[in-house]
Amino acid sequence: MESICAKFVSQKISKARWRPLPPGSLQTPETFATGSWDNEDNYVSLWSIGDFGNLDSDGGFEGDHQLLCDIRHDGDIMDLQFFDQERIVAASSTGCVTVFLHHTNNQTLSVNQQWKTAHHHTNPSGPVYRGAPCTDIVCDNPEIVTVGEDGRINLFRVDHKEAVRTIDNADSSTLHAVTFLRTPEIVTVNSIGQLKIWDFRLQGNEPAQILSLNGDRVPLHCVDRHPNQQHVVATGGQDGMLSIWDVRQGTMPVSLLKAHEAEMWEVHFHPSKPDHLFTCSEDGSLWHWDASIDMPEKSSLFHQGGRTSTFLSHSMSNQANVHQSVISSWLSTDPAKDRIEITSLLPTRTLSVNSLDVLGPCLVCGTDAEAIYVTRQLFS
Repeated sequence: MESICAKFVSQKISKARWRPLPPGSLQTPETFATGSWDNEDNYVSLWSIGDFGNLDSDGGFEGDHQLLCDIRHDGDIMDLQFFDQERIVAASSTGCVTVFLHHTNNQTLSVNQQWKTAHHHTNPSGPVYRGAPCTDIVCDNPEIVTVGEDGRINLFRVDHKEAVRTIDNADSSTLHAVTFLRTPEIVTVNSIGQLKIWDFRLQGNEPAQILSLNGDRVPLHCVDRHPNQQHVVATGGQDGMLSIWDVRQGTMPVSLLKAHEAEMWEVHFHPSKPDHLFTCSEDGSLWHWDASIDMPEKSSLFHQGGRTSTFLSHSMSNQANVHQSVISSWLSTDPAKDRIEITSLLPTRTLSVNSLDVLGPCLVCGTDAEAIYVTRQLFS
């Protein structure tokens, strides 16, 4: 996969997300959103890739990702998620959560809804609010769940002015990321290496389950759930390690996989090909992990620019009691059979790769080098 195209956009990109396709659509994704951070003015932007990816007569790629519209955003954009085809939810370093509406008739974005003090530190001596960054959001129409540096979990419903449910002191440390395990259960990861499962059906402020890394309490920065096997969860940490968890059993990861040389900022299972996983890091790398079991005796090698290096995995538990047919390829624990191929997707190391998203054959990522990278040929 050589056809990755860079566009320099004069702002550090903190988040990049594909607009979801309509159910049953066979189209290729064409529109994505980005959020920026650490700039004088930050923006939520919508881009179209149009004819990008077609070869011109010289064998180069014609077309480019074109800016459709953008809107100024107060504070750094800490997370960005599409709520539906028209609405995008942004998390701010100010603690505010904003829903933006895309008007396709005139290609503009407007504020549709806002929860200004979704995340905040309270003043013990009075009702003075000090904004706390909202670190992550996850959407499942009509619900939006947010987490933040204040250790708070909010459950919002779109078109409701107030939170439907707030767990005020859900965590004594920073909550870095959240995803749905299965409605109404969510998974959060925090800055002391813990993965917690919360069930909104339960009253009270205690998690239903706590799992954690052994030994050093390395902060976990990102989490994603396997799209088909909801008990399989992947996390990435400050040490760059990829951890695979089976939340049905044990309190520790099933596998710890040696990965990046610095913080792993995002991890994503491919939504329709979950044997493929993607990670990005502060070290400037973007990796494609291929654990598909239809590649027998595939060597565990790391490919980058023609060089290969061996890949190490550490098995943490014994899965022998689980029926083989339901074992995800990510839960395989026999090192002799555990073959994962890793490919570096960027031609050269760059500044931090902060965010990525995959949908169909398409990938987009955003970097601190003020560049957006796009490919429409992930599996070619």
